[in-house]
Amino acid sequence: MRLTDPIPATPDSLYEHFTGWADERGLDLYDHQDEAAIELFSGNNLILATPTGSGKSLVAVAAHFAALAGDRVSFYTAPIKALVSEKFFSLCEIFGAENVGMITGDASVNADAPIICCTAEILANIALREGKAADVGLVVMDEFHFYSEPDRGWAWQVPLLELPQAQFLLMSATLGDVTKFTEDLTRRTGRQTGVIADAERPVPLEFEWSMTPLQDKVIELVEANRAPVYIVHFTRPTPSSGRSRCCRSSSSTRT
Repeated sequence: MRLTDPIPATPDSLYEHFTGWADERGLDLYDHQDEAAIELFSGNNLILATPTGSGKSLVAVAAHFAALAGDRVSFYTAPIKALVSEKFFSLCEIFGAENVGMITGDASVNADAPIICCTAEILANIALREGKAADVGLVVMDEFHFYSEPDRGWAWQVPLLELPQAQFLLMSATLGDVTKFTEDLTRRTGRQTGVIADAERPVPLEFEWSMTPLQDKVIELVEANRAPVYIVHFTRPTPSSGRSRCCRSSSSTRT
C-alpha cells in the first residue's frame, strides 16, 4: 500500500487508507496521532502542542496525504534549511520524489510538485505576493513557537493572515495558551480549529550533564544500551572547565 494510491478524498476513506499504510509499516498510532489525523481528514485546522518525540512528523505526513488526495498543494515550513532538507528526503521516501519539491534561498528542486518543503520565509513571501490567489491548499508549520521571535516571527505570522484558503497544521512542543490562534484561525479560514495539547510523552527521556570528553561519552552511552542519544555540545568556554557538554538519552524513538 502506498499513500500515493488514488482513493476517494472522504474523511473515512482517508482515515482507513492512512491507518492501513501505517499498519503495514509497523506503526501503531498513539491516541493523539489518531485524533490528529481525524481532525485533518475532516478538513479542520489543527494546533498540535505535544512533547518532542511524540510523533508530530507522522501527523504532518497525514496532513500532506490529505492535501494530496484532495488535489491540493501542501507546504511544509521550518526555521532552518537543515530541517527542511531532512524533511524533503523523508517525504520523498514516503510519497515518491516526483511528488515532493524543495525551495530554499539557495536551491529549488521540483518546485512544481504538490508537496513543497521550504523555509518559513519562502512561504511568507509567496503569501505576500499572491495572497488568497496562491496555490496553497494546506500549510504545515513546524516549530511554530518561532511566531514570537522579534526578528523572524513575521514569516510565521504572514501566512496566517494572507492565506485564508489554506488548511493549517501548527506544530510545536513549547506553546502556551493557544486560544487566540484557535479563534483567529477559525475566523479567517472558515474552518474549525482543533487543539491537541494533552498528550503525554510516549518515550521516556533521561537528562544528564556530563564533563566526559564527547567521543568517550558517546561510546559509554552506546555500550550501556542507552542509544539513541541527543547531545548538546556547548562550545562556549566556562570559567571552571573550558568546555561543557550536556547529554540526553532515551531508550527508543518515534517518528
